[in-house]
Amino acid sequence: MLRLVLDTNVVLDLLHFEDPAVAPIRRALDEGRAACFVSAACRSELAHVLSYPQFRIPGHEARRILDAYDALARPCEAAGDVLPPLPPCRDPDDQKFLELARAARADMLVSKDKALLALARKSVRLGFRIAAPAGAAAVLDGN
Repeated sequence: MLRLVLDTNVVLDLLHFEDPAVAPIRRALDEGRAACFVSAACRSELAHVLSYPQFRIPGHEARRILDAYDALARPCEAAGDVLPPLPPCRDPDDQKFLELARAARADMLVSKDKALLALARKSVRLGFRIAAPAGAAAVLDGN
C-alpha cells in the first residue's frame, strides 16, 4: 500500500472539484492500494481554504468535504524524534506538508504547489517523493 500525503489543492480536486486528473488517486484510496495521512495543521488549512469567498462553497458543502476527508485520511502527528532538519520550503505555509510526509513515513507527497514541487529533487534524500497529481497517477496506475 502506497502511503500518501495530499496537499490542500489536491484534496480540493479530489473531494470538491472532482478533477479527472486525480481520479487514479481516488481509485487507489478507495481500493486500499493507497492510504493518505493528515495532521491537525493540514486539516486546519483545508477548513480555512474552504471558507475563501472566491470558492463560494456553502457551509454544508464545506462540512461534507471535511467529513469526507476525515473518513478518507488517517491522522498522523510528528513524533518527538530528533531527525535532521527538512529543507525549507520557499512558502513557509507549505512546510507542514513536508513535516507530515516525514512523520507519516509517506512514499509520496502529492502537490500542485510550485514551492513544494521545486523540492522534488531533494525529496529523494528525505525518504519520500514529491510529485504532481499526474506523477502520482502514473505510479498508482503502474505506468
